[in-house]
Amino acid sequence: MFKKVLIAEDHQMTSLSIRNIIKEWTTTESDYVYDCDEAFSRIKIALRNDVPYDLLITDLSFVEDGYASTLKDGKALIQAVRSLQPDMKILIFSGEYKAELIRPIFDELQINGYVCKGRQDSQELAEALQKISEGRVYMPSQLSTHSRKRPVYQFTDYDLAIITLLSQGFRQKEIPAQLEQMNLRPWSLSSVEKKLNTMREFLGFTKNEQLVACCKDADLI
Repeated sequence: MFKKVLIAEDHQMTSLSIRNIIKEWTTTESDYVYDCDEAFSRIKIALRNDVPYDLLITDLSFVEDGYASTLKDGKALIQAVRSLQPDMKILIFSGEYKAELIRPIFDELQINGYVCKGRQDSQELAEALQKISEGRVYMPSQLSTHSRKRPVYQFTDYDLAIITLLSQGFRQKEIPAQLEQMNLRPWSLSSVEKKLNTMREFLGFTKNEQLVACCKDADLI
């Protein structure tokens, strides 16, 4: 159960809806702000006063209101919060629904949940709050259904070896040496580049990170 929740959302009606859902779900105290700088300021003050927030619900994008902001968007806010209060639970509530963009956010920012704004968002938000309060991670339905919507591509062991190396942080030019150590042919850089290009084109991706996310979604790596 959360003791104190902060909502960072620049649309008043959305903020009200989130607070109503929290109120229905629990008696947890919730505060709200409309920009990232104010959210971070509230978090710092609460931490200094020894009454820290234990959950942040934030959007990813915020409309510029003419004032100079230090933290421009939800990602910047989350990164700042992680450096100040690493154990805070963080739930993103955003209109961004593309799985290939959502998945990297979990890895990059170590968030605890993501809910896409839409027809079922009230129910999903309640489910997310429940899961996160239990120490679990809430994955949006877009991630679980994403792989089924993609064209079927038959990944070989060679393909997955390359993608696994990418997921482990190896740069593309470093992969041939790793393949040679694994005795996986062909291990020339041109072969690796050609194979990655083939996979990206077939799946409609433009970046290797999207390939990695796709394979993680499908539990292939």
